[in-house]
Amino acid sequence: MKTVGLVVEYNPLHNGHHYHFQQSKIVSGADAVVAVMSGHFLQRGEPAMIDKWSRTEMALRMGVDLVLELPVAYSTQPAEWFAYGAVSALDAAGVVDSLCFGSESGDIQWLYDVAEAAYHESEEFHGLLQQELKAGIPYPAAYGKAIAHYVPGTNEEELAKPNNTLGLHYLIALKRLGSRIEPLTITRQKAGYHQLDITDRQIASATALRHLLFEKKMLEEIAPYVPVSTMEVLRREWNKGRTPIGWEHFARPLLLQLMNHSAVELAGYHEVAEGLEHRIKQSLSFLSTDSSHIVEDLINLLKTKRYTRTKLQRTLLRILLNHTKPKLTADLLRRGVPYLRVLGFSARGQELLKRMKKTAKVPVVTKVTSLADPSPLLDLDIQATSVYALAYPAAAERELFRDYYEPPVRV
Repeated sequence: MKTVGLVVEYNPLHNGHHYHFQQSKIVSGADAVVAVMSGHFLQRGEPAMIDKWSRTEMALRMGVDLVLELPVAYSTQPAEWFAYGAVSALDAAGVVDSLCFGSESGDIQWLYDVAEAAYHESEEFHGLLQQELKAGIPYPAAYGKAIAHYVPGTNEEELAKPNNTLGLHYLIALKRLGSRIEPLTITRQKAGYHQLDITDRQIASATALRHLLFEKKMLEEIAPYVPVSTMEVLRREWNKGRTPIGWEHFARPLLLQLMNHSAVELAGYHEVAEGLEHRIKQSLSFLSTDSSHIVEDLINLLKTKRYTRTKLQRTLLRILLNHTKPKLTADLLRRGVPYLRVLGFSARGQELLKRMKKTAKVPVVTKVTSLADPSPLLDLDIQATSVYALAYPAAAERELFRDYYEPPVRV
């Protein structure tokens, strides 16, 4: 059985994702699809708009065969560690032949060339990177500029595009892991990664769809842009008041964390550096207690040229989830995923799981209590689910412990 791997968030799953899914099977010649999917908190430092089991159901009903959870330790990281965690999961499964990612360029060769030169990260490259960072620009832009100087001929503008950037880091991760997985890419179609306006009758970005849900409160308006099965899941969860979930749902627990910690204590959290802890504490006194967008107001108060929205969201998320620096060291992340958490599977996915009993490099987890030697990263996933449940209008205690009892989704 030939298998292709996808790295996804599906927030929510839309027709563009369906196109990527179909094309990935075509270009890879795969019979089965394994998706590594972020859990309740995502790469840009945001909560998922709908829970991970609902998004797993969307994926399986579209045709994905096996959904593995990307641990929150990786799913909320900048591109380098996000990609490394996802690729390490696909590699650890031992059943994935190829990885197909979307990119703005649709051309993998130039990304190969850059990855080949960049994955060693020599002292020269680090010097260039530090030089750009000292200029006060955000890390992603600094990384792109350093790469452009380090690898002559690199198109800095192309490299800065979100999917191209992720694609580069997938390739670098494959090289660092010595993986046999073959990388493939297809061109992102019709809607840009952050495109807010809708210009096509069938394909819109997840950003645009979330805008319709959060700002316009128009669930049925997104129907033309998502598969029928996605709409069925969204309607069900919408009627229960369990979607859309956004940052403002976590305003109270976040503010409690910020108020209860001194600047020195805040400095102990992952992503808090360069005096940001003082800026956070100072900003609290300027927040309006009458605002219905208090997290948004806080981010706007904190934003500078150096501290982008994404950087700040990730920082606040670390504080919300209690991710201190010792919990997410580079040495720990460099080891790759220490387990493979199964969120759902199809009949074909069940065959893959049987194969993985022999091929997987790390334990395969279908029930979190079955792991003989629990991982600290799995503890972070369980805690993240408990925090996510706080967003529900009437969350029962059972929701806080859902990771302990929820079986994998089967379709």
